[in-house]
Amino acid sequence: MTRTIKLAVIPGDGIGPEVIEQANRVLDAVLDGGDVVLERTEFKLGAERFLETGDTLPEAEQAAIAEHEAILFGAVGGVPGDPRLKTANIERGLLLKLRFDFDHYANVRPCALVPGVVSTLANPGEVDFVVVREGTEGPYAGNGGRLRPGTPAEVATEVSVNTAYGIERVVRYAFQVAESRPRKTLTWVHKTNVLVHAGATWQRIVEAVAAEHPGIAVDYMHVDAATIHMVQNPSRFDVIVTDNLFGDILTDLAGAIGGGIGLAASGNINPDGTFPSMFEPVHGSAPDIAGKQLADPTAAILSAALMLDHLGLAADGDRIRAAVRSDLAGATDRGDAPRSTTAVGDAVIAQLPARA
Repeated sequence: MTRTIKLAVIPGDGIGPEVIEQANRVLDAVLDGGDVVLERTEFKLGAERFLETGDTLPEAEQAAIAEHEAILFGAVGGVPGDPRLKTANIERGLLLKLRFDFDHYANVRPCALVPGVVSTLANPGEVDFVVVREGTEGPYAGNGGRLRPGTPAEVATEVSVNTAYGIERVVRYAFQVAESRPRKTLTWVHKTNVLVHAGATWQRIVEAVAAEHPGIAVDYMHVDAATIHMVQNPSRFDVIVTDNLFGDILTDLAGAIGGGIGLAASGNINPDGTFPSMFEPVHGSAPDIAGKQLADPTAAILSAALMLDHLGLAADGDRIRAAVRSDLAGATDRGDAPRSTTAVGDAVIAQLPARA
């Protein structure tokens, strides 16, 4: 029996449509001959849409997106400094709104250095870890404001929201990820010596959940120490779990270590499936190179592989990752010859292993 998956596609702005086109081509190729069909609906959202209509994320379209099983997201954002976008608030009004309203409480970012990819580190060693970042709380919750704006007495507050409920569910998810990996090691990262209130709650909950997973080795690291170890010895990490702000910083650092954000995939996960999870490359819209076939679609393609994992199609996700590894391994033979966005998609499709 054929399984039909309803997929919402939001290509977005700049290079978003180009990289998402290649991700969709790879998805079609990897699913060809199987019993899964993607039923796609494209939603035109982002800076370009705002400039045309003044809309960021209309309620009706958000409700329509919610009816899908997953979201494949490109990138959003117009030309920096464009005065027409001053009131758009694309980041919070679209991307963060989807994450918060669809309860994407586990942001998952793998970092694996593969042959053919040059790290920013001189001697990185073996790099293969996953960062699980809490996605709906912390300073990004929007709890704060400004008093007397524009005056010398201006006061701005940005309150970090940390609930036992929110912490426990992302910690439990991170332990599940650790259980699925060979090393079975989890590092939780915070700043408990300074952020004593949130830190104490995180510590209590991590210790309680750890007691239910005796096979997982658990350690703690201050976030500043974590940045040092991530560049000095990234191979020490397996699974990292942390809050929203620290996770945002650590995952971008991880992207640089793993060969650059052009290879960095992510999943914004709603684990219980109440809402569709969203998968996106972490790079921006790069409007300066949009339409020139210069963007590397690898991160979008790897995000599609994460999406297949989430949808219970891990074998096909593994086939995409194997094809990407084969393509990247050929970088030495190719030298510095540039490839178009489409050419990268062609190469990955050509390297897809046969269906088992």
